[in-house]
Amino acid sequence: MYRHQELSTYLSHIRLAEKKRIQLSDFDTEAAFKYINKNKGEDLLEEGIKQLNISQDKLYAHNRFGVLIVFQAMDAAGKDGAIKHVMSGLNPAGVKVHSFKTPNSLELDHDYLWRHYLALPSRGDICIFNRSHYENVLITRVHPEYILKEQLPGINQIEDITDSFWQQRFKQIRRFEHNLVENGMVIIKFFLHLSKEEQKKRFLERINNPQKNWKFSFTDVTERKYWTAYQKAYEDVISETATPDAPWHIIPADDKWSARLCISAVINQTIDKLPLTYPILSEMELLKLKEAENILLSE
Repeated sequence: MYRHQELSTYLSHIRLAEKKRIQLSDFDTEAAFKYINKNKGEDLLEEGIKQLNISQDKLYAHNRFGVLIVFQAMDAAGKDGAIKHVMSGLNPAGVKVHSFKTPNSLELDHDYLWRHYLALPSRGDICIFNRSHYENVLITRVHPEYILKEQLPGINQIEDITDSFWQQRFKQIRRFEHNLVENGMVIIKFFLHLSKEEQKKRFLERINNPQKNWKFSFTDVTERKYWTAYQKAYEDVISETATPDAPWHIIPADDKWSARLCISAVINQTIDKLPLTYPILSEMELLKLKEAENILLSE
């Protein structure tokens, strides 16, 4: 599946693994495949889902790595749908999804990474962060008044939150992820890149479709006026925290099938590179297996 030349070439284009300045306007929001139509793309996605199931089984048996998948995006970019479809073939016992909401009083009494650290996957497991520790340099960047709730030393008013404060947070996040990788964590980060026009279309669909009304919040509309500020915040975040340890992938999100195909391919390619093997039994353990077989056959 992932040897398809156009898909492989495109995946290398959307992968950012070094700290450098980027502009989101340089990246597509629509499907960029010339020779993969929607039907072919959905067939490839189905293959990818099956492959991910095999990879998960080997990951669990090997029990040396944990996989953390991070999803960040503007509202209505399709995070929930991507998680639902791409992960549909996984064994629920080995995968967890955490959707981080506004931090509560207990969480605010700890450093901002604390609640995310508690949710990390065990070795052999896959964990998905639907929004993540990056909210602490995204929504708080657009709404810095939220930082005041953290009761940080030296931060008494919004004016105290300077550029050096954000640079320090970027450094903390890079260090956090680097430490995780050194201890067996595989980190895959996705930004679902949605156009403002497509977001408007999806919001209207939620308003006009009774089965989707529940997905809509009036704050979705009020936050749209900060679109430019969020785009700038995402550019800074991706530019500052793309590393070989934890690369970002900027996924075109206007076409859902294209986004899901890219996400599936990236996850499979990343796990395929791991030195995963099924446990090899010792000679004594093999003898025990043979003994167990003989007992069962003699019944």
